Amino acid sequence: MSLSTLRSNALLNKRILSFMLFTFVVYLTIGLPLAVLPGFVHNTLGYNSVLAGLVISVQYFSTLISRPHAGRYADLLGPKRVVIFGLICCGVSGIFYAMAFWFSAFPLVSLLMLCVGRVFLGVGESFGSTGTTLWGIGAVGAKHTARVISWNGVATYGAMAVGAPLGVLLNHAYGLMGVAVLITVAAAFAAILACMKAAISVTAGKRIAFKAVVGRIWLYGLGLGFGTIGFGVIATFITLYYADKGWSGAAFTLTLFSLGFVGARLIFGNMINRFGGLRVSLVSFVLEVAGLLMIWWGQDPLSVQLGAFLTGSGFSLIFPALGVEAVKQVPPQNQGTALGLYSAFLDLGLGITGPVAGLIISHFGTPSIYLAAAFMVVIAWLLTLRLWVNTSRQTPV
Repeated sequence: MSLSTLRSNALLNKRILSFMLFTFVVYLTIGLPLAVLPGFVHNTLGYNSVLAGLVISVQYFSTLISRPHAGRYADLLGPKRVVIFGLICCGVSGIFYAMAFWFSAFPLVSLLMLCVGRVFLGVGESFGSTGTTLWGIGAVGAKHTARVISWNGVATYGAMAVGAPLGVLLNHAYGLMGVAVLITVAAAFAAILACMKAAISVTAGKRIAFKAVVGRIWLYGLGLGFGTIGFGVIATFITLYYADKGWSGAAFTLTLFSLGFVGARLIFGNMINRFGGLRVSLVSFVLEVAGLLMIWWGQDPLSVQLGAFLTGSGFSLIFPALGVEAVKQVPPQNQGTALGLYSAFLDLGLGITGPVAGLIISHFGTPSIYLAAAFMVVIAWLLTLRLWVNTSRQTPV
């Protein structure tokens, strides 16, 4: 690779990263309270662990419902406005967390404040993350869509990895108030930076109907949703898996999953442009299935850790690879709607993983969910194979 090409890639990445700051802040506000709120609800307010879990889930449902609207408004108003609105919602969530802390002597009021804050955070995630991706694509060009989506994922998981332990430290030092203040300040700072950044023009032209967008991208979204289940069962249940086995090191297993995820995006992200999103997805699903089967069959912590690393590496490129193909199915003026709908399948996959996996565990034991997840990823592979075959038939020789 020539020096000029390396320099051009470096400048391109620098420009993309200037937008990914907003995604980082959005997911920092998500990561900061993640490990803090269940303890606050259970230990401070005195509610049971079920309610503690439901408070966390409020955000996921809010994100799922609002994600398609985020893409539609990005198409209509431009992604800059959508990002600023999303960051403001993230900041407002911090204000409601602070109010929950102030009213902790009144448990029901405090709980309601937390739920309202989680709703705002879910909307903030939808608008901030979807808008940032579309803003970045619009700024650097559609041919770099895969790279923008890949860097968006790195910013997402990097922020979550930083936010969760930082939130615990702040909670130990200042309680929930410390977490709430940092969320509000970080979101306000990012919103100011977003206001100072140049907007991109809204693509003119007749937009196809919302129903038509759904019809064109739903198979890609379904593949993403099934593929996400592997991530969901590791993130949610790996600690329980280790406890059932009597092992230690569950946290390190999650770290290895994250390393595989980020490493694959950084090293192999360009493969999507070279070989196409569907081919990359087919290979990625195979890696994810292999990793999940290693965890299911795991006889010792090392094999499970290797399985988690392999699963993370396989899952890494699925979102950008299928996402690139999904947005190709609609005209430019509908790409925001398409990306929002496509992303909603990820939220849906994560949303249903917890209760369904819990039901499977109650009947067949914890390891069984990794076998079940592998089966779901096989279905995702078959859906993607169908899409690839159909696309190959339509491509002129």
